[in-house]
Amino acid sequence: MMNKNQIQNILNKSLETGADFGELFFEKSINNSINIMNGEVVNISTGEVYGVGVRLLKGSKEVYGYTNEVKEDVILELLENLKASFNDKPNKVTKLGEKLPFNNNITRPFELVETSEKVSRLLELNKIMKDESPLIIQSITNLIEKKQDVLIANTDGTYQDDERVYTRVILASVAKDGEKMEQTFEGPGRFMGFELFDKLDLKAYASDVAKAAIKQLDAKDIKAGVMPVVIHNGFGGVIFHEACGHPLEASSIAKGLSPFANKIGEKVASDVVTAYDNGNIENAWGRLNFDDEGNPTQNNLLIENGILRGYLIDKRNGRTMNEKSTGSSRRQSYKYAPTSRMNSTFIDNGTMEYEDIIKETKYGLFAKKLGGGTVNPATGEFNFVVQEGYMIEDGKLTDAVKGAMLIGNGKDILFEIDRVANNLEFGQGMCGADSGSIPVDVGQPTIRVKKITVGGLSHE
Repeated sequence: MMNKNQIQNILNKSLETGADFGELFFEKSINNSINIMNGEVVNISTGEVYGVGVRLLKGSKEVYGYTNEVKEDVILELLENLKASFNDKPNKVTKLGEKLPFNNNITRPFELVETSEKVSRLLELNKIMKDESPLIIQSITNLIEKKQDVLIANTDGTYQDDERVYTRVILASVAKDGEKMEQTFEGPGRFMGFELFDKLDLKAYASDVAKAAIKQLDAKDIKAGVMPVVIHNGFGGVIFHEACGHPLEASSIAKGLSPFANKIGEKVASDVVTAYDNGNIENAWGRLNFDDEGNPTQNNLLIENGILRGYLIDKRNGRTMNEKSTGSSRRQSYKYAPTSRMNSTFIDNGTMEYEDIIKETKYGLFAKKLGGGTVNPATGEFNFVVQEGYMIEDGKLTDAVKGAMLIGNGKDILFEIDRVANNLEFGQGMCGADSGSIPVDVGQPTIRVKKITVGGLSHE
């Protein structure tokens, strides 16, 4: 990394042609992966990302460039090219301040753990899945590790570094019985080092993944229709993330491309829905100490008892909205300009036991695990595959079902939530948008949607 005086010198030149904000984003990242299939190591890889991104703003107009040569003369040359986009009076640059401290409490940095130990732990998990049943024909166990060191400096005086450490284990099982074949998946991850293997019961995850794949072999085709759906906790929150979270980002709000634009203080959900996006939950997969504009992350209240209270705002879009940053600016790497993004987005706990929600449901679908889906952020329309589902009949779980897809609109579905349990959990994923792919948590307690369209292979 460059020293502070060199960085100040570059920033001093950044506003000479009329830009009113300049920013440097330095990054050094290490990415490791180990892939195991059916008890064999199939790939071990490591990679490094190193570079700097340069951004200039004038109002909400933005120009951005980057280079992997972190040298003062190279950055100044890049800056000159960006400055040519403006032709106005120079603006004042604020002297760089001091860094704020942070503590990640990483107890086993992954770079200090021998590869042999990592492989041994992964093979153990792989064997648990494979040994669950002869019906398991494929077991996959992958380890993903990332350490990202960043430094953000800008003409408002921000001078802030951050260290992000992520560890994730991917577990997948494929079960086959005759012509029937099913696959299930879990991907627990945390803002941790290798201590993840001691903090989480990964053996239980592995066993559950294999068992779920076997159960799905006997699943029946679901009958399509409109019905109540109980969506389980954890990764079930992906619906809120996709269909409601993205439309609450300033990147959509500032352009008016969101059903929630200009709705602050209005009722947008049922009374039982309260939702947050928290950027600094300890050890959360979506955690940052500081966002990618150098602002401290925070707990942002989005919806309170059905009333819209806030958006997720970055600097550039905040200028259009005349609103301050909420510590929600993120980017995949120095190759991307930042924008408003989620961290750990969730519906908050209610008061019910989740078993009681099922007991109160005479007929419907229990969506235990959700898979992939699609959403249109401008309209909130979505569809999501149910990876593991069961019918609810007279308040009890009965047949396993397959082929179910939840279809609806985010702004409408929020009003249909009538039950919220007290068992909040989070699921981990990678979220792709304009500023690249980033780690995020999705979360919720078990909820009930009074009615939603369930697509399926069979029709009544």
